[in-house]
Amino acid sequence: MADTRLIQGRYRLLDVIGRGGMGEVWRAHDESLGRRVAVKCLKPLGQQHDQSFTGVLRERFRREARVAAALQHRGVTVVHDFGEDDGVLYLVMELLEGRNLSQLLEDNKQHPLAVPDIVDIAEQVADALAYTHEQGIVHRDLKPANIMRLTDGTVKICDFGIARLGHDIGFTSRLTGTGIAMGTPHYMSPEQISGGHVDHRSDLYSLGCVLYEIATGAPPFDHGDAWAILVGHRDTPPQPPRGRRAELPGFMDRIVLDLLAKTPEGRPADAKDLRRRIIAARSAPAPVSPAVVKPDPHRSPTARERRLPSWTRGMTTGHKAAGASTLRTTPPDFTAGLTGEWTTGVALHAPVPVQLPRPERPTPPPELLAVLTSRHNAGLSLGRLGRWEEAGEVHRAVLAEREHVLGPDHPDSLASRYEVGFTLSRTGRTVDALREFGRVADGRERSMGADHPETLAARQETAYVLGQLGRHFEAHQVYSAVLASRERTVGPDHPDTLRCRHNLAFNLSRLGRLEDSYRMAYEVAAARARVLGAGHPDTLVTRYEVAYALGQLGRWDEALQTYREVAAARSHALGPDHPDTLSARYEVGISLGRLGRSAEALELYRALVDDRTRVHGPADAETLRARHGLGVNLGRLARWEEALAEARDVCALRERVLGPDHPDTLVSRREVAVGLGWLGRWADALAVYRQVAEARERVLGADHPDALASRNDEAHCLEQLGRGGEAVELYRRVAALRQQRGTRAH
Repeated sequence: MADTRLIQGRYRLLDVIGRGGMGEVWRAHDESLGRRVAVKCLKPLGQQHDQSFTGVLRERFRREARVAAALQHRGVTVVHDFGEDDGVLYLVMELLEGRNLSQLLEDNKQHPLAVPDIVDIAEQVADALAYTHEQGIVHRDLKPANIMRLTDGTVKICDFGIARLGHDIGFTSRLTGTGIAMGTPHYMSPEQISGGHVDHRSDLYSLGCVLYEIATGAPPFDHGDAWAILVGHRDTPPQPPRGRRAELPGFMDRIVLDLLAKTPEGRPADAKDLRRRIIAARSAPAPVSPAVVKPDPHRSPTARERRLPSWTRGMTTGHKAAGASTLRTTPPDFTAGLTGEWTTGVALHAPVPVQLPRPERPTPPPELLAVLTSRHNAGLSLGRLGRWEEAGEVHRAVLAEREHVLGPDHPDSLASRYEVGFTLSRTGRTVDALREFGRVADGRERSMGADHPETLAARQETAYVLGQLGRHFEAHQVYSAVLASRERTVGPDHPDTLRCRHNLAFNLSRLGRLEDSYRMAYEVAAARARVLGAGHPDTLVTRYEVAYALGQLGRWDEALQTYREVAAARSHALGPDHPDTLSARYEVGISLGRLGRSAEALELYRALVDDRTRVHGPADAETLRARHGLGVNLGRLARWEEALAEARDVCALRERVLGPDHPDTLVSRREVAVGLGWLGRWADALAVYRQVAEARERVLGADHPDALASRNDEAHCLEQLGRGGEAVELYRRVAALRQQRGTRAH
């Protein structure tokens, strides 16, 4: 085949992108249609096989290829063509851009995937299996290598039809001798192993094995010997996934263990039932694992963040775009206010009522609106992957088209503009984000009314961005107005009202109104406990804020007790390794240090560093934050050589991971200077303090409080070196800049 490089005079083979027991997969070019495709070429069987055997095999291949080509679903690889060329059976498929689950695990150094990704993959695969099982097709070789996650988050099952080749034609033993894999031991159901009746529930068992592996990092029966693996599937109860990874939610444990029932009758009835269970579990009030960008621990999640929609929910069937398209379609997001009447499929949540286009504006074709809906959700998917720049580009393009066909005040246009603002805030362009959120809020007020929940959501996001910009007084005014509207329209104890009060409490502390901040946070925590429950994540977020306010008031004993209670409650509700639990433990360490209990803080940080490293890796930002706390407490115990070594290590890692001018990197660099000073190496310390000051001035401005603090550090260092005149001049400069800043603030 490599000699001809051309299949049937049409498909030009370019390069091999995969090899397996049955043959090779090539990236190829369809010369007739001018598109890139994938061509799977099966190994020729050769003359050693009798003609009746090869004849039956070829006929079975053609029949299975026809079945695969007839499958039209977003979760199944599209088959374009099939045939035989010079004795080689071939299959032409869409070219997928992405990684299979096995590759994703390898990329992640065999660490398990994030919980939201696991749930999303489970739902998408269940949806695809529900469709194929309805067509009478059983995959029979479902495994991580046969499940692809595309660059936009769409999940596709590969090798339908081909995977079952040989199982039902009575030549199983003879096919095994050809080197064609007859199933993968790690993912085979007990009935497959025993040679019993195999139906759609066998695929559900294999899916359970796949989910177990991506959730824990290893298959349920991970033995070195193939026979031991098969015996494990047949006879041994699997260890619950949470026994290997405590942070997994309880519903994940139940679903996976049900899928791994030894008998088909013990598993979910079908893939539709499985998908319903996943949707019900993910829609229930439950903590959502953090996205790539860690949220502010003092910010209660918005409803949009808590109820991120599935990337595959409600989408219609049909071909996916082939080749290396940079934008693939994803389903409509009914929770984002998009119009259900303009999309096909069944909404799992009722769509938000929208105002239809004005009569003078021509009604856009439904096909165009569906494409825009899909592109909008592709942007949401990119955001969930942490690819905020790309997500912003998609949302800006969709916004321009929606405004053209629907008008700037149409809810769908405003939904796109809202996402533009959100991606801007995620990429540090806070001023631009503020402008976009303001336009969304004004547009929603015109089209929906001032008290509409979507209008208030945009106003609240505006207030949050104002706070990010340090404009806390303006943020306070907006929060207060939103709070008054929410209390008037939905009542004082509605979750949205409490969320706004929580944010207002946080902002009060930034205005220096510490007693007011503490009082409001305390009241919100009590109300959330009453409405949502004492262990609800939102309640614990506000109790976290109570502890923060207590610390700001210098009431560190009470802050320590509250942080400990939050950490214990989070460990119980979310698991000991959940990032929110670990964050609360970090604050316990801060409180211990503030109380002068540095030896206890040091031991806490050592344990926290070990746990962070195990869960997130040694270079994770939060692991490095814990190591920074460890180094600070080494210094407080006068173990300055160790403290300096720790600060240097953390600084080097932060510089590599976060960048040389990142605030955390500069904090570590300053800690290096502190250590040098305590060791009497003042000339070295001066050079480092100056580096920090120059970087902060460059990034934050000369009159920013952090930049001024760094110049004060530099002046102190000059004093220690006997250069009093230079120190006095620098102190005067800092004082003048502080005065100018204070004058502007008033």
